[in-house]
Amino acid sequence: MKTALVIGGGITGLTAMYYLQKLKKDQNLDLQLILVEKDKQLGGKIKSVQNGEFIMETGADSIVARNEGVMPLIKELKLENEIVYNETGISYIYSKNQLKPIPADSVFGIPTSVKSLFSSTLISPKGKMIALKDFVSKNKHYTSDSSVGEFLEAFLGKELVNNQISPVLSGVYSGKLDKLTMASTLPYLLEYKNQYGSIIRGMAKNKAKFQSSSNKKFLSFKGGLSTIIDRLEEQLTDVTIYKETKIHEVKQGTHTYEVLFDNNDTITADFIILATPHDVAQRLLKTVQLNQEFTKLKNSSLTSVYLGFDVPDQQLPANGTGFIVTENSDLNCDACTWTSRKWTHTSTKRRLLVRLFYKSSSPFYETLKNKSKDEIIHTALRDVEKSLGISGKPVTVEVTDWNNLMPNYHLEHNSAVTSLTKKLSEQFPNVFIAGASYFGVGIGACIKNGKQTAESIVNHLKNAAV
Repeated sequence: MKTALVIGGGITGLTAMYYLQKLKKDQNLDLQLILVEKDKQLGGKIKSVQNGEFIMETGADSIVARNEGVMPLIKELKLENEIVYNETGISYIYSKNQLKPIPADSVFGIPTSVKSLFSSTLISPKGKMIALKDFVSKNKHYTSDSSVGEFLEAFLGKELVNNQISPVLSGVYSGKLDKLTMASTLPYLLEYKNQYGSIIRGMAKNKAKFQSSSNKKFLSFKGGLSTIIDRLEEQLTDVTIYKETKIHEVKQGTHTYEVLFDNNDTITADFIILATPHDVAQRLLKTVQLNQEFTKLKNSSLTSVYLGFDVPDQQLPANGTGFIVTENSDLNCDACTWTSRKWTHTSTKRRLLVRLFYKSSSPFYETLKNKSKDEIIHTALRDVEKSLGISGKPVTVEVTDWNNLMPNYHLEHNSAVTSLTKKLSEQFPNVFIAGASYFGVGIGACIKNGKQTAESIVNHLKNAAV
């Protein structure tokens, strides 16, 4: 009998183990399955907190529905009746102390038409004229490894990028645009420029795809995202699960691996999936040959603050779902989601629930991280009053600090992961890295990666048996 060990009980590790169990049963494999998680509950960054009528998420608040593998897994778990979709509405950018709408006919702040460009209240007439050079300029040297910020500025102009596109994309990818590659953000923009001669024209030609996916493209569950974690755990009936268990080291043997726990217990494994942050994987493997690649991978930090008020959410601007903040603002937050408006299941009495985000990419974060919880709440309340004109004592508060735990896909990320994967397969056969640290942010990407990793192990098993 072979043993497959998954280290890390977040969504990637759970998905990998779910599909390992499924493949074991379908193919009648002689395989022992073990999952180890250091915390007392599974889920990693996914955790739903209920306080009275409010449902709050410590990590991501949704799953992109159209991502490959998401709906098939949800259907297999029989969770279709638990699904809720986001309410659609206007997204704003807080610029020059005002909430200004992001043009509806845009994607990630990028215009999909000339009309969309000229309807923007975020860009000056001069900035709009400069953006038109996109229709006549040619791409002579930008590739998928180029900075997305440099690429967009070259063809759409600095003002459009800084005022409208950068606040949106920086929020999605947790980093400065000049530090992110095309490959790790929006590679299709490069394809559009090369194929149609214009980013805007390419967006227009593919408009139907974006329109069809723009309405209700995010999903959650009636009881919060923890629903999928709980259901996955229920399904792992043929898996030995260790919680509140820390691993000290993974040692390489002749044909297997010895896994040493902090309590001095050991187990032997034939296959290992490291579904952990990259720095944890580096610590467990303890090999200098991989340090160069591991140290190239970077994390950022994020503090999230939920505030629930005893006021109706109709006090928010009509049809709005939240705002993003430009640089040099009088607000300290980077973004604010109007959760009770965007996700009606999070506030059964339709009272106001908002969520503010403070990211380490902001200069203010260095000050924030040294503040007490009460001081952080006070900062958030001040931001809500400045931006929305709503004051008063909240009836519920939830503060979550993800310190150095948010993957940052910088310019060298993809090459570092490629090199790391190659070296790992050579030096640690049958050990796999998996998860958001390497192969894509978002729950959908983690689900896909978890399934693919499980399939890789089964393929190795089958090939070894031939």
